[in-house]
Amino acid sequence: MDIRPYMLEENNWRDVSSRFYRTALLPWGATEAHNLHLPYGTDTLLAGHVAAEAAKYAWEQGTQSVVLPALAYGVNSGQMDVRLCMNMHPSTQLVVLDNIVEVLLKAQIYHLIIINAHGGNQFQPIIRELSVKYPKMLMATINWWMAAKAVEYFNEPGDHGGALETAAMLAIHPDWVLPLELAGSGAERLLKAKGFREKWAWTPRRWTLTTQDTGVGNPAGATAKQGEAFLEACIQKIGAFIVEFSNAEKEEDLYE
Repeated sequence: MDIRPYMLEENNWRDVSSRFYRTALLPWGATEAHNLHLPYGTDTLLAGHVAAEAAKYAWEQGTQSVVLPALAYGVNSGQMDVRLCMNMHPSTQLVVLDNIVEVLLKAQIYHLIIINAHGGNQFQPIIRELSVKYPKMLMATINWWMAAKAVEYFNEPGDHGGALETAAMLAIHPDWVLPLELAGSGAERLLKAKGFREKWAWTPRRWTLTTQDTGVGNPAGATAKQGEAFLEACIQKIGAFIVEFSNAEKEEDLYE
């Protein structure tokens, strides 16, 4: 496979030292169970794929971005009793991101976009804190699956290990997806209080009380074709965003 100039881990010092990267992309996933049929690395694999393809899109538009190695550890405090679901505390994510920003600034890269693939990762407060410490760094976070409207591609996208993630994985790593007849139904046990059901109140979900198969959302009927179409729609929108975001020289340039 040819070396992709926008993928840091594929390139060498000779090339990296001579390139002007406008923006860094950081794929951030998780390592956790995804129903009975998807691999633990689902979130990280999807974050890495979307980041790479969006960087390619931006590169072809003349915006040189660099994709950093993906991080495979997300906030999974509600899944500590699910075997080998790896948890990274938000406070640890803050430290990790702080270290990465420090390196990027030394490399004269002043734009950072987190390509997030895990609902438990909430980077907004972390970015707020780091923006005070590093005012020169423009930071943004994207939940990749929200770039396009999932309901236009799936009758029931699902929340975790459902049709959306299953279709996306069938598109990029079909050999790692078990036959769908082996998957659980992804039935969700809802919280009782009305505020939680209407989503104006929030509490962490205890995963083993929420679902019996670690999935939320029925993956039945998901196809690679659906996944390809949805991924492409998200990638094009994210790629265009990279170009727009990268054109900002300073924070004021983000505004009309």
